[in-house]
Amino acid sequence: MELERLLRSQGFGSRAECRVRVLAGRVKVAGDVCVDPYAHFEPAGLSFTVDGEPWNYREFVYLAMNKPAGYECSRRPQHYPSVYSLLPQPLVTRGVQTVGRLDQDSTGLLLLSDDGQFIHTFTSPRKRVPKVYEVTTRHMVDDAQVMALLNGVELHDDAKPVGAVACIRMDEKRLRLTVTEGKYHLVKRMIAAAGNRVEALHRITVGGFSLPLALPVGQWMWLGSPELELLAQRG
Repeated sequence: MELERLLRSQGFGSRAECRVRVLAGRVKVAGDVCVDPYAHFEPAGLSFTVDGEPWNYREFVYLAMNKPAGYECSRRPQHYPSVYSLLPQPLVTRGVQTVGRLDQDSTGLLLLSDDGQFIHTFTSPRKRVPKVYEVTTRHMVDDAQVMALLNGVELHDDAKPVGAVACIRMDEKRLRLTVTEGKYHLVKRMIAAAGNRVEALHRITVGGFSLPLALPVGQWMWLGSPELELLAQRG
């Protein structure tokens, strides 16, 4: 693949913009400056730097972010900053998207990718991917509420009750809830239907992949084969 096309595929601008970068000596391939925008390279496994920043060629991007509160999962946020502002510009330019959404006040594991099939797999209700949330409630959680969540609660836009796969009471006002649906504000509406209210919502697991404890709030990480295999697990 020509170098300028390769850079464009990785989010470094239009072909013309990438050509300018190369001609200016701002790109190194395998440690050597390359000033020929039409030089051919095998993209698979290729390492390069742009303006001193190291990159590896990736056909698709798979990321996990520890989403902080106060960020919207939108490219056109209305009231809060966008989670995309936490990513390097090349990832935004190449079209990385959030895989589903977390509300601005919700935190925790957020997946991002530019692989359409991956996004579909983890957002389609038919795939029934388990997602685990730690829920802090306004009022004390009693046995009746736990049973209601497990047996299924009535939501105004659903013809049949929606239940949790698992519901563990962690203390008086905290639950660990596992759901497989992907409906709008699902956990908040389920808790409300059970007679309580969500004060804080933190997603810790998708599929078999859990948010790494070492990943700081507001930071992101690349997902490789081991993490993707864990994501594919259904419990």
